[in-house]
Amino acid sequence: MVAYIDFFLGGDEKRLDVASTMMQRFPMCIIFGGDGSYMSPYHLHSDMLLTNLLGQYLSTAIWTRFVAGLNAHLRTVRQGNIRSALVHVILWINSHGNPQLEPHGVRIELGWFQPTASGYYQIGIVVTVNEQFFKNVHHADILDTRKNLPVSRKSTKQIQQTQTSVNPTISRKRLTGGVNGGVVNEATLKSLDYRRDYLFPFSLLLQNTRPIGLQETMQLLICMMILADFTITLLTLVQYYWISLGAFLAVLLILPLSLLSPFPAGLNALFSRGLRRSSLARIYALWNATSMSNLIVAFVCGIVYCGFSSSETAAGQHTSTIRREDNEWWILPTILLLVKSFQAGLINWHVANLEIQDSTVYSRDPEKFWAI
Repeated sequence: MVAYIDFFLGGDEKRLDVASTMMQRFPMCIIFGGDGSYMSPYHLHSDMLLTNLLGQYLSTAIWTRFVAGLNAHLRTVRQGNIRSALVHVILWINSHGNPQLEPHGVRIELGWFQPTASGYYQIGIVVTVNEQFFKNVHHADILDTRKNLPVSRKSTKQIQQTQTSVNPTISRKRLTGGVNGGVVNEATLKSLDYRRDYLFPFSLLLQNTRPIGLQETMQLLICMMILADFTITLLTLVQYYWISLGAFLAVLLILPLSLLSPFPAGLNALFSRGLRRSSLARIYALWNATSMSNLIVAFVCGIVYCGFSSSETAAGQHTSTIRREDNEWWILPTILLLVKSFQAGLINWHVANLEIQDSTVYSRDPEKFWAI
């Protein structure tokens, strides 16, 4: 196996004698990090080297703002519904990103890449540079664009009319820099294959959503849900202990102690401070979703118990009056299921509030988004 490493020294992108070789790096493929899961959502990592490289063509503030908006929309993309979720990302790039980048000769396209023959592909972006645009612009003007803010909408339309668009007949490997792949748009989105999510009910509980604000109110509601969860859990365990010791141990230990773990995990996540709050809140969400397995065991034990109770009733009628009160065993597990489901939605919003501090990244108005 042979591997090639391309070394690029930081700072060389600012030298005038190597500016001509920079064009050879485009189109540039940038693969997203993450795998589209709850704990590792898709994101674009832009370090100082990439920022300085693209800073030759557009302002650093514009690129940083574009990355922030793109990551905010990528975090809501789940691998199980990647086709429908990427539609919003494509529409956002076309409505917010490219109209601001094209006046500087840069265009962003969503793409898929398959570096190996394993059958798996990766999602990323393709950064293309309009060569004709830079041939008609003096090099000093290009350097000055890093210091200027975005131009007005009227001048943007005039520049876009003078630009030459990317040739649609360009080869797929030429567009993706020689890597096997292609551009993802509304027409080619249906061709993307994705892995089936067999744990779909659990994915409904663990979602990366958009922030809704009201952080203090969310924390108060989560505290109330934690107390309600802990109280109903204790009542449920007492009920199953009265039914049968085996049912009590099954509900408590399958999975081991996951029914009681959300209480300390939630308190730790709410009362912690600093950068750890988001990661602790995600751990709290995982414990809350894991405790659903205990509720499934509780319903199974309750159904089995009803089956034995009905057989005993058929054998002897005197036991029916004693067991009549046990026919409502399903009320507490059902209430606990509803509490945990509502609690999961609150946690998702709470994590979004912690990770997305700037709500303007989801603004539908491009002018309000680029007001930096």
